Amino acid sequence: MTIRNAIRISAAAIFSLSQIAAAQQGTQAAQDKTVRMNQIQVIGSHNSYHAGFAPSERAYLAKNAPRTLSGLDYSHANFAAQLDGGVRQLEIDVFRDTKGGRFAHPKIVRQVAAAGLPTDPDFDPDHEMDKPGFKVMHVQDVDERSRCHTFVKCLNDVKAWSKAHPGHLPLFLLIETKEGPLKGMPDAVETEHFDAAAFDELEAEIRSVFSASDMIVPDQVRGKSATLPEALKKDGWPTLQKARGKVVFLMDQRGVGPIYTQGHPALRGRILFTNAVAGEPDAAFIEENGGTATEIDALVKAGYLIRTRSDEPTEQARKNDTARRDLVLGTGAQIISTDYPLSEPASWTGYAVGLPGGVVARCNPVNKPAACKDGLLEAK
Repeated sequence: MTIRNAIRISAAAIFSLSQIAAAQQGTQAAQDKTVRMNQIQVIGSHNSYHAGFAPSERAYLAKNAPRTLSGLDYSHANFAAQLDGGVRQLEIDVFRDTKGGRFAHPKIVRQVAAAGLPTDPDFDPDHEMDKPGFKVMHVQDVDERSRCHTFVKCLNDVKAWSKAHPGHLPLFLLIETKEGPLKGMPDAVETEHFDAAAFDELEAEIRSVFSASDMIVPDQVRGKSATLPEALKKDGWPTLQKARGKVVFLMDQRGVGPIYTQGHPALRGRILFTNAVAGEPDAAFIEENGGTATEIDALVKAGYLIRTRSDEPTEQARKNDTARRDLVLGTGAQIISTDYPLSEPASWTGYAVGLPGGVVARCNPVNKPAACKDGLLEAK
């Protein structure tokens, strides 16, 4: 074979590969016009920011509060690593800190010192906890180590990954607002209340990172309908064509919904979708963390976006109990949350949660369009 012929063959091969890639992209684009964002299924991580305990903190809790340690003994990689591993829902717990410094000196650090244990690495070397704004942690004074200590930092980490992967499926960001006294520790730092002003502050921080074009919000789903359930029945959720590359904010707990919707009927002008009661004006997203398959699938068929959990922290993972995991994987819940996605299996047993074939997403087993193909949703 002459050099010239070899060059021609190589050029033809490259052209053929480019044609295949273009065809695949075109097929995905065609599917995106018909598949809606509630017609897929993805894996999420629970308490996604959780960095776990430092060595002396762990030793202290193992001696003084072993049951507490057992339930909290898990950790996650940073957001980028989780997203690279296929997670498409992240959970962020937020505490209000209007003046800054409220959570800067966790009691567990003093307890470790008083016990004569070696000093752990500084949990906040950049003094982010000193600044005003919402903080991200699991339990004040006890479990504060986080992959991103401030809400804005967490959001910026998501935004950076999103910009680097512009064709990704919608990312679901589950937000839990934390407040109230800490059981068993009456002298724990007092938290601030989430009132209507606090939620305005929270949304201001979201808007400081994500523009309107970066998000899918309730106004887009409701359209001209009076309520969200009415809109879901009439028009449904946006298609993947409109949702790719965007983030969707969801509210974890149900109790603060009435505060968040005050002055915003059916979530007019709001960013987060509330964890609502089916049929209520603000209902589009519902958590069914302990729901049966029948309960979950009925809500999916009614058009709701459903999040459920496949495991409680460490319980199933320590025993490799897959019963709940297998049950929810057989439902149409669009978001299945775990502490052990495929990229982070449990150290005790190897327990992990993923979709069949290890795909990032699959066509929803309950409400997918007949022609939907898993392979056209998203590759790692």
